[in-house]
Amino acid sequence: MLKLPVYLDNNATTPCDPRVVEVMLPYFTEMFGNAASRSHPFGWAAEAAVDLAREQVAALIGADPQEIVFTSGATEAVNLAIKGVFGMYAAKGNHIITSVTEHKAVVDTCKHLEKKGAIITWLPVNEDGLPDPAELEAAITPQTILIAMMYANNETGVLNPVREISAIARRHGILYMCDATQAIGKIPVNVDDDCIDLLTLSAHKIYGPKGAGALYVRRKSPRVRLTPLIDGGGHERGMRSGTLNVPGIAGLGKACELCMQEMSAETARLMALRNQLESSLLEIEQSYVNGSTKFRLPHVTNLSFKYIEGSTLLMGFNKTIALSSGSACTSASMEPSYVLKAMGLGDDLAHASLRFALGRFTTEEEINYVINTVRDTVQQLRAVSPLWELYKDGVDVDSLSWAHHQGG
Repeated sequence: MLKLPVYLDNNATTPCDPRVVEVMLPYFTEMFGNAASRSHPFGWAAEAAVDLAREQVAALIGADPQEIVFTSGATEAVNLAIKGVFGMYAAKGNHIITSVTEHKAVVDTCKHLEKKGAIITWLPVNEDGLPDPAELEAAITPQTILIAMMYANNETGVLNPVREISAIARRHGILYMCDATQAIGKIPVNVDDDCIDLLTLSAHKIYGPKGAGALYVRRKSPRVRLTPLIDGGGHERGMRSGTLNVPGIAGLGKACELCMQEMSAETARLMALRNQLESSLLEIEQSYVNGSTKFRLPHVTNLSFKYIEGSTLLMGFNKTIALSSGSACTSASMEPSYVLKAMGLGDDLAHASLRFALGRFTTEEEINYVINTVRDTVQQLRAVSPLWELYKDGVDVDSLSWAHHQGG
């Protein structure tokens, strides 16, 4: 039986897996101890839960448990990584290289550091959403201390050439920070094979709770050191003080363990459903995939339907399908997505884009419903669109210039 609305916004957040919730529950009530209380069984139980979770998170990314620092989520982890390197390696330099399509957590952290004297290089991307490794290498200076480039893009699902990026960083003795929030648990990620020095992840993107995340900090060759953001009792090897969120951390650990066990089967299932959705929707006239179809996550597709506003399209089925528009349609800004604009999309296509992100609980029945609903809604909206009418009459709509009337 189909339950509405259908949820296809799994890049924004995922539901907690019931198996994760089950693991978390005792730490709210019976085993409520502080993991730093080492003098009684309540504290020991909490500490044991945190130790297990550290092992589970480390196992998922091929790290040592001691290299995992627990945070409140990926945004905090990104802030700790970038600001921590900038503070600790100030004597070496102040230059950071990143890309224009990074998540806001990275973009805004870099903009913040610019005000503090950092020199930031913003690398462009091509129409597939990929950076040019040659441009990255050319941007390096003797002052470069960090390259911050994501594993997978949250809007398009496009995968960066992580091993090429890390090889360049290694050649020049520069640290590489990778925001892997969207990739973790969806595809195999290994910090040693990928030569990543700092990596961020979040529980709520992998069927764990909100408010728990982690930062991987490499311990040897090179040993990475960070200036902390939060001072206090010296928790997490002094990198992140504060009483640990034991239930959240236990949930993050379990979520990582489940991803390890189920990733390969889940990847195949989701890719098949995503491809079915994508190929069906591409049968709609004037529809396009945004970003590389060769290098991308298995569960995401970002599509544009020309001659319709994405926000209008979303309103057309917002009661029945939960999606994000490729544009950041927050109530305050109707700016099209900066990621899609950076890939060279015009305002028309950037505004007319939708991100479909499937997940562990997505069913084939839901996908069939979405295909039919999106198809019908696009047809209904185009039926009343003057632009669509002009296009169907053979007018080159792209070449029309719009007169802007100044109000008196």
